[in-house]
Amino acid sequence: MTTPDPVHPAWLPPEAFRAIGSRRTLVLGDGLLAGTVHDEVADACARYGGRVRRGAEDGPYDLVLALTTEPLPGVAGEVRPDSAIGAEGYLLARRDGVTVVLADDPAGLLYGLFHVVRLGERAFAGELQAERHRPAMRRRMLDHWDNVDVHPVMGQVERGYAGGSIFWRDGAPRGDLARVRAYGRLLAACGVNAISVNNVNVRATGARLLTDRLGDVAALADVLRPYGIRVHLSVSFASPVVLGGLPTADPLDEGVRKWWAGVTERVYDTIPDFGGYVVKADSEGEPGPFAYGRDHADGANLLAEALEPFGGVVHWRAFVYNHRQDWRDRSTDRARAAYDHFAPLDGRFRDNVILQVKHGPVDFQVREPVSPVIAAMPATRLAVELQVTQEYTGQQRHVCYLPPMWREVLGFRPWGPDGTAVADVAGGASGDGGGLVAVSNVGDDPYWTGHPLAQANLYAFGRLAWAPWTDPAAILDEWIDLTFTPTATGDTEALRHTLHAIMDGSWRTYERYTAPLGVGFMVRPGHHYGPDVDGYEYTPWGTYHFADRDGVGVDRTRATGTGFTGQYPPPWSEVYESLDRCPDELLLFFHHVPYGHVLHSGATVVQHIYDTHFAGVEEAIEARRRWEEAAALFDPSLHARVEELLDEQVRCAEEWRDQINAYFFRKSGVPDVRGRRIP
Repeated sequence: MTTPDPVHPAWLPPEAFRAIGSRRTLVLGDGLLAGTVHDEVADACARYGGRVRRGAEDGPYDLVLALTTEPLPGVAGEVRPDSAIGAEGYLLARRDGVTVVLADDPAGLLYGLFHVVRLGERAFAGELQAERHRPAMRRRMLDHWDNVDVHPVMGQVERGYAGGSIFWRDGAPRGDLARVRAYGRLLAACGVNAISVNNVNVRATGARLLTDRLGDVAALADVLRPYGIRVHLSVSFASPVVLGGLPTADPLDEGVRKWWAGVTERVYDTIPDFGGYVVKADSEGEPGPFAYGRDHADGANLLAEALEPFGGVVHWRAFVYNHRQDWRDRSTDRARAAYDHFAPLDGRFRDNVILQVKHGPVDFQVREPVSPVIAAMPATRLAVELQVTQEYTGQQRHVCYLPPMWREVLGFRPWGPDGTAVADVAGGASGDGGGLVAVSNVGDDPYWTGHPLAQANLYAFGRLAWAPWTDPAAILDEWIDLTFTPTATGDTEALRHTLHAIMDGSWRTYERYTAPLGVGFMVRPGHHYGPDVDGYEYTPWGTYHFADRDGVGVDRTRATGTGFTGQYPPPWSEVYESLDRCPDELLLFFHHVPYGHVLHSGATVVQHIYDTHFAGVEEAIEARRRWEEAAALFDPSLHARVEELLDEQVRCAEEWRDQINAYFFRKSGVPDVRGRRIP
């Protein structure tokens, strides 16, 4: 039997349940998730001396957690709403010394419990008028890019920076289901309700999870089910050939349709609440419908047809582009690709197809515009895809709190200030949009995420998927208060102040010492860590900056460039087209400009590059100094781990500064007006 690895409790330490565990609680409701609520409260009461009852019994009670289908005693009956609370939602109120959580379904009761955990003692103080809480997104999902077999290049987890998979090891289940259960608790506590357990780049052993390895997936589903989490699988479009021995995977072939229908029926016989399939097709070498002269709607609808009788969905990724383009050809533009492939197909996808669109048009860069696909397909259910794992934002070796970026994306209004926001597109007019999906940052590292502070990104993803208008600083406060208990010599306010000082602006700090003004992709090919300004410049991957002796940036205008700006609706098509109106932070994404071009800030482009790279390093050094001074506030082992990583962040930031500044000094011949040394 596998010995469980030591694991950090993250935002669910025992102390987080002290307020509940020391009180008298009544839990009313049947079902698996209601049982989870009772067990969570019972564990807390056993630790802190409280009492929990399940079923109608005489009080008094401090906390009532109940389904609205039950007879409700006392205050709970008085605050019962006249209308439905809704799926996964809950009502929270406090009256006459009793805190009440009501829900129409057990999932809502579970989320209401974790809301009380977040509040702690505040949940039991004063009076609280009834508040309704419902998730803005029906689907709040994490994609794990975990390989069942260790890949010789990508390892156990592709683009994972926190160790190996928590599910798989060397071609077999890892066996540590206790850790998977702990992970399910963490996800439920921040609002995530779905995961895909294998890599979107489906390889041989991963493909077999669909057939003869399905029992391994069922074991994970059994452990995660009590926390309201549905399991999905990434599947290969070529599965009928690879697994079924068919001569074709043509989506219009009747034999292929029958094969998928039969396999899918067996999946649901094994996992009745299975969520559905995730597919990466005709992208970066993955097979797809193009091989048969079909399009993405044909491919996605094939799988949707097989899933529809069981209520499943197919997440069809829109990350499709030519990764073998000629770098000399400036008319080819990777940023255009998703729109060009998918916008003409709007209205042709079945209702249970969710088109999964990366939030930006390229690939999770530290700064990109919002993908125009999000505004281009009103008749298609769209999910917006984020990347919690920090592939291009420091790989969980650098502090980079990403929710401020995500909040900007979710709040972006493609049709102008009075139009619909990205969050509303993902949520859907009736609450049944495609939702929010993110690539996981979890591994078997004792802290879950490699960098202990990277836990905040995982927590915040779930919270923003539930409530996308929440202030990222408020979410950070929640995570801090749940995760950290000050040492005997420290205090809560000082601890919170330290972490905000380090984390609040860390995304922009990372942007300052890496890629300037939206140009992106100045990274070392392959592993994508550290600077390499020309690393991708002459490759077939389509990620260019076109720096020469006269200027830098990609001309994506309609007038003289690739025409990408025309993929946006007004007013953004005009804003991005205009050199004068284009926001500074995206200038080089949309325009090729001279080094002497003056930004709205008043600085020239080349001086901005120098200034921001020097400033970014100073900010990284300041973050390290603040952390060093706060040693008494944190657990010594955690403090040492973060200190080591901050040392690496400073070292890497200095390398970024020196390489980027030297590159552009040598290209432009323009010295720094402040006379600072450039190598």
